[in-house]
Amino acid sequence: MTAYRFDVLGLGNAIVDVIAPVDEAFLLKAQLHKGSMQLIDEAQAQALYDAMGPARIVSGGSAANTIAGLASFGGLGAFVGKVRADDAGHAFGHDIKAAGVSFATPPAQDGPATARCLVLVTPDGQRTMNTFLGACQNLTIDDIDAADVAASQVLYLEGYLWDPPAAKIAFVEAARLAHAAGRQVALTLSDVFCVDRHQAEFLALLRDGVVDILFANEAELHALYQTSDFDTAVTALRQEKILAAVTRSEKGAVVVKGPQTFSVPAAPIEKLVDTTGAGDLFAAGFLSGLTRGAGLERCAELGALAASEIIQHFGARPEANLAQLAQQSGLDG
Repeated sequence: MTAYRFDVLGLGNAIVDVIAPVDEAFLLKAQLHKGSMQLIDEAQAQALYDAMGPARIVSGGSAANTIAGLASFGGLGAFVGKVRADDAGHAFGHDIKAAGVSFATPPAQDGPATARCLVLVTPDGQRTMNTFLGACQNLTIDDIDAADVAASQVLYLEGYLWDPPAAKIAFVEAARLAHAAGRQVALTLSDVFCVDRHQAEFLALLRDGVVDILFANEAELHALYQTSDFDTAVTALRQEKILAAVTRSEKGAVVVKGPQTFSVPAAPIEKLVDTTGAGDLFAAGFLSGLTRGAGLERCAELGALAASEIIQHFGARPEANLAQLAQQSGLDG
């Protein structure tokens, strides 16, 4: 059996989330599209923060959330992402290390501040995200440790990294290093509007063999294949030579691998609080199972379990021990 230093190495945006409950009227007044993610500058971030009510500040970032979730399942995870040497950057580093994740990316000593995502949560649990990327955009190829990539069973890439040019170069080089070492590369599409910006390039990543495993939600899949029909999108996905897991909120998830397609139901919840991080934690559970050699259906069940935990509280990092939760749910075998 091959020995790995890490089960999954995540490459993504290191972000501190500022989460506040709002009503629909707040979104209308701020001219924000409910359920979307938009990029904003530092001045816009400050103005929106000033208009928000009491907020909870927690470390976030899509890939970072996934790796923290993997660690909660007992997996060995590492994360690469850029912060500034400021209060938010120190908090991010502390939180991800405290979650049991290896994080060794040197902080920037100057330049823009550590990234912030202002997450506005309406009473139905939907989140509207406004992201100031800040120091995230300065992630470069120099931040990639080739030895760590080679020592990781799966390299997990965040679709948001396709926006900053230097990070895009790092993204592609990390994938090359992973494949050169015989490892698998996973991509999460991150956001509908991210897919809209890069639809053709994301398809090329799948078809050129850069990506082996794809994570998407239903809306992102529709955007990728430019269709409003789910079955049509899944049919197109079957033609790709990859493993894909597509989340569908309360409808559960669909796993596709060539002609093989199956569905798993969503795990039951008591109360929907905040959907932030649901897809990130689904990926955490799925990758936890995959790196332990579990069957694809069990991987998806673990993903659904992790997603159900995260949507029952604010914040995108697990509050329960996911390994224990899996054991209690009979999914650890």
